[in-house]
Amino acid sequence: MNVSLIQILLFLAVSVMLAIPLGHYIDKIMHAEPTWLSKRLRPVETACYRAIGVNEDVEMSGRSYFINVMMFSAFGLLAFWLTLVFSGINPGLSFNIASSFVSNTNWQSYAGETTLQGWQQALLLTTQNFVSAAVGISVLYALIRALRGTQLRGVGNFYVDLTRVVLYILLPLATLLAIILSSQGVVQSLYNSTSATTLSGTKQYLPLGPVASQEAIKQLGTNGGGFFGANSAMPFENPTFISNFLECLAIIIIPIALCFAFGRGVKNPKQGRAIFISMFVLLIAALIGTYMAEYNYHVAGIDPSAGNMEGKESRFGAGLSALWAIMTTAASNGSVNSMHDSYTPFGGFFPMLLMQLGEVVFGGVGSGLYGMLGFVILTVFITGLMIGRTPEYLNKKIDPIDMKMAVVLCLTTPLLILVGSGVAALWPESYTNVTNPGIHAFSELLYGYTSAGANNGSAFAGLDANTNFFNLTMGLSMLLARFVPIWATLKLAESMRTKSRVAESSATLRTDSPLFIGLLIFNVLLIGALSMFPALALGPIAEGLL
Repeated sequence: MNVSLIQILLFLAVSVMLAIPLGHYIDKIMHAEPTWLSKRLRPVETACYRAIGVNEDVEMSGRSYFINVMMFSAFGLLAFWLTLVFSGINPGLSFNIASSFVSNTNWQSYAGETTLQGWQQALLLTTQNFVSAAVGISVLYALIRALRGTQLRGVGNFYVDLTRVVLYILLPLATLLAIILSSQGVVQSLYNSTSATTLSGTKQYLPLGPVASQEAIKQLGTNGGGFFGANSAMPFENPTFISNFLECLAIIIIPIALCFAFGRGVKNPKQGRAIFISMFVLLIAALIGTYMAEYNYHVAGIDPSAGNMEGKESRFGAGLSALWAIMTTAASNGSVNSMHDSYTPFGGFFPMLLMQLGEVVFGGVGSGLYGMLGFVILTVFITGLMIGRTPEYLNKKIDPIDMKMAVVLCLTTPLLILVGSGVAALWPESYTNVTNPGIHAFSELLYGYTSAGANNGSAFAGLDANTNFFNLTMGLSMLLARFVPIWATLKLAESMRTKSRVAESSATLRTDSPLFIGLLIFNVLLIGALSMFPALALGPIAEGLL
């Protein structure tokens, strides 16, 4: 058996085994149940509430929760943008960077080590890596509480949720990971650079900075923005096999854990397992497709057993590069340890498709799961129509407003991708900013707007997107892709929180059965195919067939 295949199987097994207890821990934290960290960090938590003037016992309605999310994010966006502008960075690029990190996208039209200084990366980027990830989990738990309870006063307190996620979940995990990464050789320095004398006697510039601390939360928060332009293909960010394994694991661990946290949160573990299985099946299918595409590559004079090594680090090979490509596009992370632009046409097809499905195959922390819940509600409704049953989910009836919000959750990403890439394809200057002619040039444009519209952040790396047109259109796409689904999720939560439960009967549709899991997978693929197949046919499919 191929060594990389064994490593992939080990990776998948470890991911699931660690995610189950982590999911239970996350749910305990979000429902204020005691944990081993509670006594130690509770004084810090209460001090945070006093500092920002928050009463943790006050519940917010779905509307109030959304307003506070928007106010918090808008303040972060404005402060981020002003800091970059007054640091001398172009206002258009500053808007793109600020939009990217506030929206948990972390798309980068620049090289971090040459555009930003260490203090900017530590103060601005790393801070948003924490809080933007915490916003996603907080919004998810507003919906979980609404699905769990009946006639609730509210769906929670945004600032309490935000504080708990950062303090009890992200900070401990990121601290532990940063220490381990530092031990593997990931740079952690307060200096911006140093120089070294090469064997030939010349001076070489070496960029430095607080890399390990940013790298940890970059991966755990499904952020993905690299300290260096080459991201995790850079040895200073990802030097060893162990660091590669842990960084890739950090991408997917919280999104998987949230499936099990959801099951515990709604007091029905089978529901969480059903969603996990649906996501996992789609993930494995995409992984197999990319793995086979990268190894089914034959060029005269090149050993075919190595697979397609163009744009890949010899330290990791084609197999572990394919694994990372699938994890980062499935989990809305966007970091890379190889250049996706160098993948075979069908090798690049599957990562692109995972994003175009709406980033619901695990997806971003929080956002992926509430996006998948939109597909769950849509599947419940369609199935109910087919068999003549009133649509219900978790013993709550699905009303027209719930269906409208589910449709918004399912279609926002495909709509933004198609509009953005369509406008870019018609923009006269677009094709002067791509490095390849013909079909692949369109694939580069499509991938760029797919990444922005799905809040992913990865790139084909053949698109020079640092122009006013791309900075503005992609920045707006990232913000809409982030906050329109948040609005729909909290609107859905507000509808669900006031509903009473209906008693189960023989006519109740089971939403944890193998049949329902199959229908859910079918609907995710059907909507993705109907929305995106024409664009994919003009890009990677056409290139692959040629």
